[in-house]
Formats: sequence, structure tokens, C-alpha cells
Amino acid sequence: MGCGGGTLFYPLLITLSVALITYNIIISANSPLKQDFPGSSTSSSDISIDPVIELPRGGGSRIRGKRTRLFHTAVTASDSVYNTWQCRVMYYWFKKVRASAGPGSEMGGFTRILHSGKPDKFMDEIPTFVAQPLPSGMDQGYIVLNRPWAFVQWLQQTDIKEDYILMSEPDHIIVKPIPNLARDGFGAAFPFFYIEPKKYEKVLRKYYPEERGPVTNIDPIGNSPVIVGKAALKKIAPTWMNVSLAMKKDPEADKTFGWVLEMYAYAVSSALHGVSNVLHKDFMIQPPWDTEVGDKYIIHYTYGCDYDMKGKLTYGKIGEWRFDKRSYDSSPPPKNLTMPPPGVSQSVVTLVKMINEATANIPNWGS
Repeated sequence: MGCGGGTLFYPLLITLSVALITYNIIISANSPLKQDFPGSSTSSSDISIDPVIELPRGGGSRIRGKRTRLFHTAVTASDSVYNTWQCRVMYYWFKKVRASAGPGSEMGGFTRILHSGKPDKFMDEIPTFVAQPLPSGMDQGYIVLNRPWAFVQWLQQTDIKEDYILMSEPDHIIVKPIPNLARDGFGAAFPFFYIEPKKYEKVLRKYYPEERGPVTNIDPIGNSPVIVGKAALKKIAPTWMNVSLAMKKDPEADKTFGWVLEMYAYAVSSALHGVSNVLHKDFMIQPPWDTEVGDKYIIHYTYGCDYDMKGKLTYGKIGEWRFDKRSYDSSPPPKNLTMPPPGVSQSVVTLVKMINEATANIPNWGS
């Protein structure tokens, strides 16, 4: 059942948030942020650099003699047609995969954090928390800045039963049951090749000063997919919000990080709070570059998939056959998308099959 959650407190929260955001933006324009963000009692310089590891082939993570460590899956979204159809597909597969996992599964509840400020007609289909967007103009046209602010509201106003959170995205499709990969105070995250803290150390030192330790303490991650302890995320989220806003306000950081600015902000904020992450390169795949699903847990369909009718990838050129989520920004994809031609990679074939199954079974698809 969808829930608005905390509606009576929205005016107070917005007032407090504007004051907090304005204060941080003012100081960010003139000085480093180190004095404004709480850190862990453990020195970040004592945290070892995390290896990139393969996920356990068994797929399970329940340890004999210990209780299952449930995590709650949370997805932020706007009320756009584009975000909404992706959320509906994502939630369909979340439910089906969780049901298939059986006893001992560590997949707990699910929440769409809707940062439009008002309920939509899918509240009863997808468990939903309605968050307020940033004040008008605060995101400077970069709508992703609403993500950390939405998480702050959700974490503060909702009684989340699980002890861990999986931060996911609308364009994720869960392929098989996900175990709780977080361990011993470490989060679990997917490493992105384009998040390069060492390369951009000069800019990042504004937000992660030298006394915090080497810049390699900043993991090459975004906020998703990440599994992290709920208590840790409650500390990280306000910092993530403020660092994101400060970076967007900083012309050098904004130009350097561009569309991945909010990802860098999360990585910095996690490091500021002493939360390191074990990096799982098998957490997800990204077709068409990753050609096999294999033992991965998530398909992330962020890239367009373009092929000729011989099954050859024509990336950079619109193919004779194509699937690109951006083709459906104003209306959902139709049922029964045409399957790719012979020779197209297994990951792309699986993606289209899974979208077709979801649209065939979700009630009132296209409404």
C-alpha cells in the first residue's frame, strides 16, 4: 500500500532544509567543507583499500547459526512517465525474484521514494514514500540532486524494519535473489570505471581534505547499487545531500564531474563517515557492453542497444534493431517488443525478454 508519510511535517522540514542547504552553500563558496561534516571516530587513513572481488557463486549469504540480515530495497524516482514505467518493471521483477528465493532470503521490503511532492496513481501498485523535492531552482536543472534529499526525508520519517538498505535505480532489473553482501561495517558496491578519485584529487580535496587520509579512501562508486547499514546511511545521507549541492555550486567541480557529480558526492560522503565498501564487479551488468548475464544479480539498462539485422553492434549509430530506454520518455514501451535479431548478445536478449514478461503481466500497462 502506498503511503504519503509525514505530510504534516513537510512545511517544517522544508524550512529547516532550506536553512541547512543555504548555510552549506554559503560556506562552500569560501572554504573547504571539512569542518562541517562529521567523521568516524576511526581514522579514515586506517581503512585499507578494498579489493575488487568476485561474488560467491552459491548466491546465498546466510551464515549457519546466525539470523538472516534483511535489507530494504529503495529506489528514488520522479513522477515522469519515463521513471514510472521503469519503476513498474523493476518492482515486478523484485517481487518475482524475492518470491523465488524461499526461506532464508535476505531481500526484505521495497520502497519507491517519489520525490515529486505528491502521490501518483501507482501508490497502490508500488509501495511508495512521497518526498518533497528541493526548493524551486535548487537543483539547477540537475534533477538527480533530489535523490540525496529524498533519502534524507525517507530515513528520517519512516520506520524501516530492516537493518540494511540496498539503494537501487528504476532502470535496474533484478535477475536473481540478491544476498546481503555488506560485511563487518563495510558496505557493498559496484565499481564504476569512470569514477576516478585519484585522477581528480585536486578537486576532491576541497571536500575530502588531506588530514582525512589518502584520496584512495574514496571508493570508485556511486550510491547505486550499494548495500549499506541503515545506521550508517542515516549519517551519510545528510552529508551526501550537502556535498552534492556544494559541488553543483562549485564551477570547477560541476565542470569536472558533470552528470556523475552526485555519484562522486556519495563516494566522498561515505569516506568522510569512515564507511568503506567491498567492491563487487559482479553486482550488475550493463548491456550491450556486458554480453552475458552469467552469475550477476542486476541488469542495468542505461545504455542504448543498437544492432544491424546480422546482430552486429552499431553503437553510436541508430541500428536497424534497437532498444533504448530514452525512446520511451513520453510513453511506456509497448507490450511484446520485437526481439533482437540472431547474433545479438545474450544480455540484450535477456533484457528484452524480461521487459516483455513484465509488461505482459503488469495490470493496465500503458495507462
